[in-house]
Formats: sequence, structure tokens, C-alpha cells
Amino acid sequence: MASVLAGPARPIPASGHGMAGRRVVPVDALTRLGLTVAVLLLFSVSGGMLWLVGYNYDGLQGSALSKIHPSTYLFVLVFAWRSCTFGNPVGYAVHVANRRPATVLMAVIATVLLFVVIARQRPGMAGMIDTYVAPALLVLLLSEDDDEKTFARLQLVIHVVMTANALLALFEFGTKHLVFPYRFDGAVFVNDTRSTALQGHPLSNATVTSIYVLSLLSGSRSLSTPVRLGLVGLQFCALVAFGGRSGMVLTIVLGGAYVLIRGLAQLRTGRVNLLGAALVIMLAALLPLAVALAGYYGFFDALLERFVSDSGSANARVEMFDLFRHLELRDLIVGPDVDLLESMRRITGLEQGIENPILRMTLYQGAFFTLLIFFGFALFMHEVARRCHPGIWLPMLGWLILLNTSESIASKTTLMTKFVVMALVLYRPARGMVGPAFGDGRRRRLMRSSF
Repeated sequence: MASVLAGPARPIPASGHGMAGRRVVPVDALTRLGLTVAVLLLFSVSGGMLWLVGYNYDGLQGSALSKIHPSTYLFVLVFAWRSCTFGNPVGYAVHVANRRPATVLMAVIATVLLFVVIARQRPGMAGMIDTYVAPALLVLLLSEDDDEKTFARLQLVIHVVMTANALLALFEFGTKHLVFPYRFDGAVFVNDTRSTALQGHPLSNATVTSIYVLSLLSGSRSLSTPVRLGLVGLQFCALVAFGGRSGMVLTIVLGGAYVLIRGLAQLRTGRVNLLGAALVIMLAALLPLAVALAGYYGFFDALLERFVSDSGSANARVEMFDLFRHLELRDLIVGPDVDLLESMRRITGLEQGIENPILRMTLYQGAFFTLLIFFGFALFMHEVARRCHPGIWLPMLGWLILLNTSESIASKTTLMTKFVVMALVLYRPARGMVGPAFGDGRRRRLMRSSF
């Protein structure tokens, strides 16, 4: 794989495709604008918002074209435009594939399996596109790492939208009015009063917010420490409004462990910022009072209710294993009859779905299908992590844990695309320090010292 070195445009190595001697075309303004708008749509436009304009994204009814998120369409258009401005669309595809081979592999696997799903008339057609093809296209578009303006704009979009998302969540929590409620074929779940904000579903909000908090702790180095701490506090309050138990617990455990380890490491150096230390001591003293006041005014009541009564979610995670006892070996390999599976799911009380992506995909698509897609997913995640600052391990660990608490990537979702955006943008390594495996040993030492 060709090294990705920040700097000015440089010649592309000879490849036998007529591209020898040409220079990488700088990213044009329209490509940069298209990427920015696509990421803005991705983070700020939910299915509930799309329903208001007649676009039934989350339901089963309506046109098949409406089952794909608008940001995915824009990623496709931007990729097509960029390949044309490059001068040779085929050459551009080869160029970005050489930089991100695992990404291309996942996109190819997802595309092939898309046709298999269509041929077998099974659910999940739009899921192959939104869940796997969209993040792959984004990674390929961001493979030209030397465009600083694009990454700066995307970073601003993430911070602004996530801040607005948290503020809207707190507004909905305080007023008990959902601005853009989650809808399925237009129907609102009136019994679920958790905040939906801009991400649509409370659990999607909790997952994205949890990953963002972890990213603020170990990434986002362009922000000052006070700003990062302020954003962490705001996002943590929003987590309570979303009522995501897994996201809340994981953020506290992983985030707390990271802060403790980093704090002890800083103390061992013998160099402590007095202003920062004073701020931490003051916050530690005020924290019990803030928690007591929040509890007095009922801030944690909704979250406590979720821990006491989870609408059968915990029971569903146990019952879903019983479905395998009713299936033959052939059904497990290639997937059982969908009507039979749906009947068994309702009989066992799993109306909320199979809340694990591996089990869900195995039941609906078969073990062979599942192994293929998760093989591509694993290589893709590894490739994304290699292109990030070493602190990416914290949100990556949180992401891999959280995606196993729901159907997540086994169904249609934009969560993986959102994670990829935050990883590549908020953990962008310093210029000159990016390579196939973070460069040579000297580069690794430099990156560890900056971490």
C-alpha cells in the first residue's frame, strides 16, 4: 500500500494505467463543499426529520429509493465528481484503492452480498448500502490526507452538530416534547419519552454521544482543555436524557479509567499545571453538590426508570439464543425461511428485534454470509485505526462494545459512517506522521510522545 504523506501534490507511481508522471489533483472547492454538506446531513438529519418532508426512511412503506439516507446519495455524487476532476475515473478508483485496500474489499463484499440478498428476497438490502458502502466511500474520499481545509471543516461540523444535538436533547428532556420523534412508517412510539434530538433514535443518540465523549477525552487535540471539558460535561448530561444504559455505563467506566490513568501518568512526570490542578479540585468539590441538585429536580429519574424497567430489553438478549434450538444446521449456514423466523421471533417475545449484530445476521442471512461481511468489517476497522492518532483505541473499544448491544451493523444504520468520520477527523495525526503502519520507529516514538 502506498504511503500517505502529508504535503504538496506529488507524482503517482507508474501503475500501467497510463497514470505515470501525472500529479495528484488538489481537492477542488466543490468536492470539499460536497463532503462537508454530506457529513452535515449525516449527523443532523434523522428519519423523523425526513418524514416531515415526505421521505419515509425508517419505515417499510414507500419507494425503495427512500430507504437510503440522503448523505449516502451525496457521498456517491461527490465520489463520482472527484473521479472526474481527477482526469481519469478509472485511474482515480485504482489510486484510492491502492491507498485503502481493506476499505475496497469491504465495499466489494457488501456489494456482492447486496445482490445475494436481492436474489434471495431477504431483508437488509438498504442495510448493505447505508451500513457498509457509505462508510467505505467516505474513507476513500478522505484518503487524500493532505487537504487540511476539508478536515478542518469536517471537525467544525462535528463539534457544532454534536453540541446542538446535546442542547436539543436537554431541551426535550426539560419540556417533555420531542421535536423530531422517532417514527416507523409515520407512527410515533408515544410510550417512549426519551430525547431523540438530531440522531433520531435514543439508542443511536446514546451510541454516537458516548463515542464523541471518549473522542473528546483522547482526541480532538485542536480544542483547548477547558473547551473539551465543557463539551464532555454537556454531552454527559445529554447521555442521561437519551437514557442509554450501556452508553452511560461504558462512558463512565472507559472514560473514568482513561482520565485516571492519564492523571497518574501526568503526576509521575512531576510537571503539573497549577491552574489545571486548581480547576480539577474545584470541580471535584462541586460535583457532589451538582449531582445532588440534579437528583432533587428529577434529572436522573428517567435513567433510573430505564435500569429498573427496560421494556424487556434484557430479557430479549437472553431469549434470542433460544431461536437457534429450533433451526437445522443447513438453516444456520445459509439462513432459515424468513417467515418461519419471524413467527418464532414473535412467539418468543422478541418484538424489539435481535439485539446483537452477529446473532441477528446469522439468523436472517446465515453463518456463511455473516462470516464474509464481518471479515471485511474487521479489516476495515483495522485500516481505519491505522490512519488515526494512537488515542483511537479508546473510542474504538467503546464502539466495538456498544455495537454488540443492539442490532447495529446487522441492519440499516448510519452509525458506522458516523464513527468513521469522528475517527478520521478527530484523530487525524500530525502532518508527516502518517504511513502504512504509522511510519518507521522514529515516527512511532514521535506520535507516542504527542499522545
